[in-house]
Amino acid sequence: MFEFAWLWVLAILPLPLLIYFVTPRKATSESAALLVPNYLKVQSHADQSQKKSTSRLLLATLIWTCLVVAAARPQWLGEPVSIPNEGRDLMIAVDLSGSMKQDDMRINGRAVNRLVMTKFVLKDFIERRLGDRLGLILFADTAYLQAPLTFDRDTVKTLLDESVLGLVGERTAIGDAIGLAVKRFDDKEESNRVLILLTDGRNTAGNITPEEAKELAIDKGVTIYTIGLGAEVQEIASVFGRRTINPSQDLDERLLVDVATSTGGQYFRARDTQELEAIYETLDRLEPVAGEGQKLRPLTALFYLPLAVAIILSALYALFYLLKHAFTHLQKSTTQPAENAVNSASGDQK
Repeated sequence: MFEFAWLWVLAILPLPLLIYFVTPRKATSESAALLVPNYLKVQSHADQSQKKSTSRLLLATLIWTCLVVAAARPQWLGEPVSIPNEGRDLMIAVDLSGSMKQDDMRINGRAVNRLVMTKFVLKDFIERRLGDRLGLILFADTAYLQAPLTFDRDTVKTLLDESVLGLVGERTAIGDAIGLAVKRFDDKEESNRVLILLTDGRNTAGNITPEEAKELAIDKGVTIYTIGLGAEVQEIASVFGRRTINPSQDLDERLLVDVATSTGGQYFRARDTQELEAIYETLDRLEPVAGEGQKLRPLTALFYLPLAVAIILSALYALFYLLKHAFTHLQKSTTQPAENAVNSASGDQK
């Protein structure tokens, strides 16, 4: 359905017409003709001026109309879209410490680092969260809120995809990430508060300890699901040939299990993509928060269309005016020497 957001703005459309009738009128060509003997020449000049004035008036009217219509904010309202009346508040905290550079994960047989694998799986997870509010926290030396709780899943996916290793340091502040999530949840009184924390190491930085953050989460009713990232077996080349190592030896599983079980959540061990995807089933069983059903109508702004027409017409008229005056000036500059030469020759003959 088409409508104007500010319909009252259209009331100023006749404003130039009112100004036209209120301002004093200039003398007409007929009265000017009485003062000039050559009436036909003046009348022809007046007709040409009248045509030019009419064209300029029509152009100005069109530009003014487009500007007023744009100011009235035309918009198109789509059909009502139902919004799910149940959902979850999920905050996702992703580790960006230096250890996430470890390329011990595989996607479709290709070796990738832990952050790339995390992005790959989380994108699908975020896409499936229809009706949930999602937030994104990135942490390393400290924790930063990258996206507050929102229904805009595309924005959360984009911000996650734009995250890079080393963005917030090299160490791991697990306590700060939990504390920041609890603080953001506290802004909303009624919510199903769930934090999903993904890390591959142990707490080595931050302003608060994971134990303090855990107690804060328990007090505020935040359920934490922790995910330990990293393979347990990886072959590397050495001077003695190839040897097997455990790239996840720094992973503090005891801490992650304690934080998850103490808050009513669960700990997941993600050694590969399939294990990380297993979190779907558990999160889908979370009890959602009941809320009032809503219907929203998608709105598409159309003000830019008449505004663009007004700008283009104004630009074209200005360009035409400049070119016309430049051409006239060029004609005068080329004909003036010839006239001077003719006048000089006439004087010499006399």
